[in-house]
Amino acid sequence: MASAAQGPPDTRGGHGMNELRALTSVRGIAAWLVVLYHIRLSIDGLPAPALAFFAKGYLAVDFFFLLSGFVIWLSYADRIRDGGLAAIPEFLKRRIARIWPLHIFVLAGGVALALLLAATGREAAHFPFAELPLHVVLLQNWGFTDTLSWNDPAWSISCELGAYLVFPFLAFAVDWRRVPTLAILAAIAALLVLIHALFAAHNATTLGQLIPQLGLLRCVLEFAAGTAICALWLRWRDQWVEPAAISVTLAAILFAAWIAGLLPETLAVPAAFAAALLALALTAGRKGNPLEAGPLHYLGEISYATYLGHYLLWFAFKLVFVSDAHAVGWPLIALYLALVLATSIALYHGVERPAQRWINAIKLPRPSGTSATTAH
Repeated sequence: MASAAQGPPDTRGGHGMNELRALTSVRGIAAWLVVLYHIRLSIDGLPAPALAFFAKGYLAVDFFFLLSGFVIWLSYADRIRDGGLAAIPEFLKRRIARIWPLHIFVLAGGVALALLLAATGREAAHFPFAELPLHVVLLQNWGFTDTLSWNDPAWSISCELGAYLVFPFLAFAVDWRRVPTLAILAAIAALLVLIHALFAAHNATTLGQLIPQLGLLRCVLEFAAGTAICALWLRWRDQWVEPAAISVTLAAILFAAWIAGLLPETLAVPAAFAAALLALALTAGRKGNPLEAGPLHYLGEISYATYLGHYLLWFAFKLVFVSDAHAVGWPLIALYLALVLATSIALYHGVERPAQRWINAIKLPRPSGTSATTAH
């Protein structure tokens, strides 16, 4: 089964800009949809409509890729253009600090689980030790393997690393501030059509197919589209009412056309998410926005730990508590979901944030004659 999880990006703007709290909340909601996606077939008595809804949870990753491009452009495009090549190492250090420490910690848990299975004579086919080095350096979804393994959700973090490596070149090559609005819209449309064409060329009808083969390109294209969406937000945020209304309407039409079978998933869903992302960003911080609420915002804060930790936790949970993996009762499901929340909190405060602060505090050597822009 294809994994949907994606490392939810930070939603804090750079250069003194306030965090877009609504986007943080949305990534928290999306992360929990990923959790439900992975356990849906095991929930005993789950109504058919809920089962069908959760079955599309893998699409959350497409929203995350778009959101990542949006936020990285907002936070780093000017820094890299102003700092030149000297700013790239600091950028990459901070992105690695964001994604790698928690990934390694959870992967270590997977190694311990695999060794336990092997020691007790049980099958551990999902944990191929020959592929482990690729996972350690986050290259597992760069075309070196043909299946997902170890901590399945980390495939998209592998792809994010690819997008981070591409980003400085994009920042140097394109300054969206100097591009006419119609040209930005055309660029977004072209990128989204290219995603559909890529999947159609491989006879893939859903975005969850062929992840080892198409995941990296899917990520980079959606990430690039996200940077252009950020440019539109910067252009329209002060006069936001009409663009937000148009974006909401467009997203609704695209989702409706997909559900009705009038448009393929590989075209309609990324485009609908792009419109929805713009609408969410334009309405962030507005009075009465329910996505600004504290509890939802906190779920977004810990969402990377939620998404990265839940999959192997579910694997271990079934080994301990579940005799029939296709008929897990609601009390056990509630216990698992509570454990996901508790471990997310513990991983966020005990591993993710301390490791991020430690790595970010490392001072990189600066090339002589250059000055690097300070990154937040």
